[in-house]
Amino acid sequence: MTGCCRAGPCEQVFRPRIARRTLARYRRRGLDELELRMLESAVGVGVDGARVLEIGGGLGTIGSELLAAGAAASEVVELVPAWEPYALELAREHGFEEQTSFRVVDILDRPDEVAPADIVILNRVVCCTPDGIALTGEAASHARRMLVLSFPRDVLWVRALIRGLNAGMWMLRRSYRAFVHPPAALLAAAEATGLVRATGGRRGLVWQYAALTRP
Repeated sequence: MTGCCRAGPCEQVFRPRIARRTLARYRRRGLDELELRMLESAVGVGVDGARVLEIGGGLGTIGSELLAAGAAASEVVELVPAWEPYALELAREHGFEEQTSFRVVDILDRPDEVAPADIVILNRVVCCTPDGIALTGEAASHARRMLVLSFPRDVLWVRALIRGLNAGMWMLRRSYRAFVHPPAALLAAAEATGLVRATGGRRGLVWQYAALTRP
């Protein structure tokens, strides 16, 4: 378990109870609309034999779906160990136990410990850290073929939601804070590694996503 200061605040929120509920919801409903679009973007570039890396992937649900679509291996890299038993349980249920791995490591602190992958997924993660732009750049540098990321929209109502969440964290005396990073800065960090936008940020009410590929 990492002792990095980025891990502590997340461990205050993403506890085993949350991981268990997330697994139960996925069993009932599968991927949500945003995740389905991210999955489609990855499948669109071809996943046969690909290695998938989910940074902050929690249960590894998108990776599991990509394995079902023909990917060869999927790894979840997390700051929070609470997800691990539930991620491995999901992998066993889908018959992907041998193709799935889970590690607790801070990729910003120890990037060399994480192997590059054909497809890197960064789903609803950059909002959990003030280092979201740096995290996007590191994720992009690990992507041999494609990075698919999602992030909060930088609009008034989303910022209001985030302020409300952070106020609640403050009242509960928790150090976790959520962040809205400028989408242009996130995408620029990825593009600085040589990726180019394939899908330019499709939007929902709160979230948007983008897919970038390596020429």
